[in-house]
Parts: sequence; C-alpha cells; structure tokens
Amino acid sequence: MSKSCIITGKKTSTGQLVSHSNVKVKRKLFPNLQTKRLVNPKDGKTVTVTISTRGMRTLKKWDREGKKYDLNALKAQSKLA
Repeated sequence: MSKSCIITGKKTSTGQLVSHSNVKVKRKLFPNLQTKRLVNPKDGKTVTVTISTRGMRTLKKWDREGKKYDLNALKAQSKLA
C-alpha cells in the first residue's frame, strides 16, 4: 500500500515528541489513509485507491459540483510524484 493520498498528496511527516522535561524524540505523523474501492466516473469500472479521509470529502464535493475526474489518471500521477 502506498503511503500517500492520490487526491491531496498527504504523506507521512516527521515531528517531535516533547516530554515534560523538554526532552525531544523524533516521531512519525501518519495521515488518515484508507484503501477504498471506488467506481471511476470516467469508465464506470471499480478502482482500488489509497485515499485520505480529506480526499474522500473532496471527491464528494467534486461529485456534487459535477466536476469530471479520472481516478486512474490521478493514481498514475501520484505514483510519479
């Protein structure tokens, strides 16, 4: 499973865990990624994608507005980046 969203591009970032004594330890901050099977509106076929919950909301908005998009193209574009 890829570790980035195909819509928003969110991926794992780093940060610091800070204790009460101000000792800092590196940590990873993971986005809320889900593996979903979605119907591609361009051709009507089912596509398995890795998408963040924010990306799912964006797709809902695009559907409401009637915006045209292709999940296969977005998936291929995210693999290049």
